Amino acid sequence: MTLQTNGTILDSATIDTPVGPFTILAGPDGAVRAAGFTADPAVVLAVMHPSLRGESRQRRELGPVTAAVAAYLGGDLTAIDDVPVRQHSGGAFMSHAWQMLREVKPGQPVTYTGYAALAGRPAAVRAAAAACARNAAALFVPCHRVLRTDGKLGGYRWGLPVKEWLLAHERRG
Repeated sequence: MTLQTNGTILDSATIDTPVGPFTILAGPDGAVRAAGFTADPAVVLAVMHPSLRGESRQRRELGPVTAAVAAYLGGDLTAIDDVPVRQHSGGAFMSHAWQMLREVKPGQPVTYTGYAALAGRPAAVRAAAAACARNAAALFVPCHRVLRTDGKLGGYRWGLPVKEWLLAHERRG
């Protein structure tokens, strides 16, 4: 699969986690543009909005971004909270919903209904679910903290075992 890029150079780093490799793509400004539980930067690039894509350059680490992930994995569950994220949403609700998702505390997951309410549109449960589905910055925009209305896990782009591990890790913290 060939993806169009905009000529920007993106820095890429892959970190080993207890549930497998985690790859982060960051822009020249250091903001995370996409991240996911895979060793393949091309897979992460594919979930990024086309306007933010660039050529990926592999790095050993990304300074404060990879340090924040290491701290999170080590038990400092708020270490990722201040990492800048840049996503393209195509609309005000999606951007706002992603920001509200970053305010869901570790160990305190919400349902899609609760998430819709947090985003200011209690009846927009499907829109809240779409915000989770379109989120390219896994972990940093913690869509893993959203559960089905019946309290079950629901889906997760990077697999339910990863979502289960993240939720259990945050409960332990």
